[in-house]
Amino acid sequence: MDVLDLSRWQFGITTVYHFLFVPLTIGLSAIVAGLQTAWHRTGNPTYLRLTKFWGKLFLINFAMGVVTGIVQEFQFGMNWSEYSRFVGDVFGAPLAMEGLIAFFLESTFLGLWIFGWDRLPPRLHLASIWAVAIGTTLSGYFILAANSWMQHPVGYRINPQTGRAELTDIWAVLINSTNLVTFPHVIFGAFIAAGMFILGVSAWQILKRKHVELFRTSARVGMIVTLVAAVGVVVSGHLQAQIMTRQQPMKMAAAEALWDDETSAGFSIFAVGDVENGRNHINIQIPYGLSLLATDTLHGRVEGINDIQTRYEAQYGPGDYRPIIGVTYWSFRLMIGFGVLAALIAFAGLWFLRGKRLPKNPWFYRIGILSIGLPVLANSLGWIFTEMGRQPWIVFGLKKTAAAVSPGVSVTEAALTLTGFTLLYGVLAIIEVGLLVKFIRRGPEDEPGPEKADTVPALSY
Repeated sequence: MDVLDLSRWQFGITTVYHFLFVPLTIGLSAIVAGLQTAWHRTGNPTYLRLTKFWGKLFLINFAMGVVTGIVQEFQFGMNWSEYSRFVGDVFGAPLAMEGLIAFFLESTFLGLWIFGWDRLPPRLHLASIWAVAIGTTLSGYFILAANSWMQHPVGYRINPQTGRAELTDIWAVLINSTNLVTFPHVIFGAFIAAGMFILGVSAWQILKRKHVELFRTSARVGMIVTLVAAVGVVVSGHLQAQIMTRQQPMKMAAAEALWDDETSAGFSIFAVGDVENGRNHINIQIPYGLSLLATDTLHGRVEGINDIQTRYEAQYGPGDYRPIIGVTYWSFRLMIGFGVLAALIAFAGLWFLRGKRLPKNPWFYRIGILSIGLPVLANSLGWIFTEMGRQPWIVFGLKKTAAAVSPGVSVTEAALTLTGFTLLYGVLAIIEVGLLVKFIRRGPEDEPGPEKADTVPALSY
C-alpha cells in the first residue's frame, strides 16, 4: 500500500469507529430529556429512575464520542494537509461553529445537569438537559454542513493566485440543499439507534427478571421512538435520493448497478455485475422502483454509470470516475435492510407488549438484545456508502482524493499511526463495553415513593 491507501484506511477506521457513538449520543440526549420532563410533570418515580439510569449510559457514550472525535480534527492536518490547504477557509467555518457554539453549549450544560440534581431548581435542572440535547443536535448540524459541502460545494470561490477555495457565503454553506436532507436523515437514524439500544437493554433486564415493570415501560419508549424515527428515515431518505440523483448521479447509478441511462428503471434487489465490461450478468429488480425513488415518477429517466463516465471524461478530463461499485451497491442495500429489520422488530415488540402483556417465551427478549446492533450497522453502512460513493472526489467536482494526501508523510509513518490508532480504539472499545455492561447489570437506582410490583412469571425455555 502507498500513503494514500494507508491514509484512507486510517481515516475510514477512525471515522466509522467514532460514528458508533454519535447516533446513540444524539438520540439518548433527547430521550433522557423527555423522560426527565415526564417525571417533572407527573412526579412518577418510574420516570426519575429511568432518567438516571439512561443518563448514566448516555454520559459514558458521550465521553467516548468526545475522545474519538478529537482524532478526526488532527487527521485533516496530519494525513490530509493538501485537502486542508485547499478547503480550510470553507471547511473550517462550520467546524469552528460546532466547537464554539454547539459543543460549548452541550458540555457546559451537561456539567450543570450532572452536578445540579440537588443544587439547581427543578425547572433549571430540566432546562439543562434540554440544552444538552439541543447542543448535541446542533453539533451534528454543523458537522454535516461541512460534510455536505464536500458532496455539493456552494458559497465559495477559487482564488486564482493561491488555487484555494475561499468562503464567500456562510449561509449558503449552512443551508446547502444537501445538508437540509442529510441532517434529518442522520438525526432520525440516531433516534432509531437510541430506541433499539433502549429496547435491547430493557429486554435483557426483563429476561433476567430484574425491575420488570420499570423496563416494560422503558421498552415501550424505545420501540415507539424507533417506529416514529423509521418513518422519518424513509421520508428523508427518499428526498436525499432525489437530491443525490441531481447532484451526484454517479453515486446513485453505482448504488443501483445501473450501467446505462434508463427510463422506467427498476430498483435492484440483487445483482451480479461485470465491472470491466460495464454490465450485469444477473439483476433482480422491483419494476419502476428506481425511477420512483429518484424522480417521483414511474417513467423517470435515471443516468447510468457508462454514460456518466463518458460525460465526466469530457467535463473533467481522462480518468476513472466510478466508485468501487461492489462496496457502493451492497452498502446501500444492507443499510436499508438493517434499518427495515429494526423497524419491524420494534413494531412486533409493541404488538407483543400491548396492554399489560409480557411474552413468556424468551425468544423475543433475545432478539431484542441482538437487535441493538442493527441500527449501528445501518448507520455505519450509510456513511460508508456516502463517502465511498463520492470517490474519486474528496470535494465533488473540485479536488480528487489522490491529490489531497499530505506530501510529507511516509509510508512508515502512515502505517505506524494506522496501527497505533486501531489498537488504541480497540482498547477504548473494551473500556466502553465494560462500563456499559457494568452499569446495565447494576440497574437503576431506587427512589423513594410507591412502586408497582417488580416481578414476572418465570419465562418458558
